[in-house]
Amino acid sequence: MKKIVLCIVGIYSFTLLSAQCLTDSVKVGKKNSLCLSTTNNFSKNLDKFSSSRFCQMTYIGVPLVIGGIVVKSEDDHFRSLRNDYLPQFNHHADDYLQYAPAVVMLGMKALGVKGRSSWGRMLVSDAFSALLMGGVVNTLKRTTNVERPDGSNRHSFPSGHTATAFMTATMFNKEYGHKSPWIGVGAYGMATATGLMRMANNKHWLSDVLTGAGIGILSTEIGYYLADLIFKEKGIDRFANEDMFDRMEKPSFLSLYLGLNIPLSGYDIDEQTEFSTSSGSSAGVEGAYFFNPYIGLGGRFAVSNTSIIVNNDKAENNTFDAVSVCGGSYFSYPLSSRWLIGSKLLGGYVHYPQLKLTDRTISARGGFCMGSGVSLTFKAKEHYGIRFFFDYNLMPSHSKGSSEWMNTLTCGASIVIGL
Repeated sequence: MKKIVLCIVGIYSFTLLSAQCLTDSVKVGKKNSLCLSTTNNFSKNLDKFSSSRFCQMTYIGVPLVIGGIVVKSEDDHFRSLRNDYLPQFNHHADDYLQYAPAVVMLGMKALGVKGRSSWGRMLVSDAFSALLMGGVVNTLKRTTNVERPDGSNRHSFPSGHTATAFMTATMFNKEYGHKSPWIGVGAYGMATATGLMRMANNKHWLSDVLTGAGIGILSTEIGYYLADLIFKEKGIDRFANEDMFDRMEKPSFLSLYLGLNIPLSGYDIDEQTEFSTSSGSSAGVEGAYFFNPYIGLGGRFAVSNTSIIVNNDKAENNTFDAVSVCGGSYFSYPLSSRWLIGSKLLGGYVHYPQLKLTDRTISARGGFCMGSGVSLTFKAKEHYGIRFFFDYNLMPSHSKGSSEWMNTLTCGASIVIGL
């Protein structure tokens, strides 16, 4: 327990000391502050790389594809999460939602709303994007032969619906994202909903959806890059300072929470039975309001699902579920105008539904939980970016007959909406 407390306190102290360093250096003045000078040089170099065309084209697409490959071995856990909470889900809105951003984009263009590109340049850019996306998706579907979760065919990997949704969302954002930050938020929100519905409909694994999203974004970025090489400055409108950010802006955010659980401990249900869990998954939402660039208040709602192991050698058919609501302090430190590191200290309530094992039933139970975590956020645009996190959670045991606590580590990534 002492190690756990030291870990949480260490994260807390690191964030506050980093924030204090920057605050004190600003008070002293630029000429007399080595801390500020070093920070400024580091920030400029970091932002220079982050603002490059290559980084802007790949910062989300590549991590999504890599993430899809990495989580492939954990697909069963995320499918179990769907089966536990949405076993009867069967809706077909995703068949139409994938095209929604493109329909809105074309409608605005037809109504004369001025966007990034002329009609000709936009259509060529979009044609390149669609050809690239379709070619990659169909080639992978035919060569990988991954069976769908519902067993209907072997064309699961990657998700074509999700690739199309993120391709059209990226097109819409490129053409009209400068009008309002909520255009990008809305476009990628519809794309994310499409991917989630493909999993809820039991048509795709998580790895299919992540890889499809990455392919859709990368195809559009490459498609627009090729069109830019052809048209150069013809038929395009540039918007000054569209990618300029204030480093000291309050980093309030809302994000979709999606991660892999790594159990760090187990506990004894009774004197004869030891209960432990294997790796699993978590999904939910998280957000925080910041009062200044460093400190804020927020919370997280998450559902988790992990496989059960009893006495080290018996895998149970049922899974260990938990629903948690936590709140507390959030901390942030701006490495540059685009990159931020963060941490948090949370406390809250966790509820365990009734758990049925082979030889017994463990009643539903709730209790106090707490945790911490570290994160790295990249701001792609003023109001959205990508966030990588490692969260540590300390939770009470499911069984009333045990006084031991469970320790878990959750690692993942999420799309962040800046508020």
